[in-house]
Amino acid sequence: MPNVPGLRSCYTKVGRLVYFGRMLDKIRLHAAGKLPADYQGNLGVGFDNRCCVFLGVNYAALKTRTLAKGKGIDADILSWCQEQGGPRTDDQCNIWNRFIMKVGWRDDRTAVLQQRLGEYGLVGKPIETFFDLIEFDEGRNPVATRAWDLPSS
Repeated sequence: MPNVPGLRSCYTKVGRLVYFGRMLDKIRLHAAGKLPADYQGNLGVGFDNRCCVFLGVNYAALKTRTLAKGKGIDADILSWCQEQGGPRTDDQCNIWNRFIMKVGWRDDRTAVLQQRLGEYGLVGKPIETFFDLIEFDEGRNPVATRAWDLPSS
């Protein structure tokens, strides 16, 4: 898939969390009619669901909060999540980041990742995780930029 204007990298942090900003971008782009059809089947499921479970919030409630007029600032939405689901420690956020960045690497999702590499025409690329797959598929090279080298929280 091409790079979607307004859709952040999986590795981009909001506060202490990777992926959260991308999920918010998908919500906003979908509401604006700008999210490609290929992305719409993953709204609220997959990584979106895992992120909501980690934060202790319901996806539908997060979507409503994200789209609320005048309340769409990422940091404020993350604070709202912490009010709803409870605050997360630095260690919990670090564990979340390290876990979600490695999905597909030597785990129960590895076979699916390998299948998708073929489907997306990315066989031979240095892809070891779903984050890498998404990044390469959208025209970014996380290996060259070492996108996973996040500063410690």
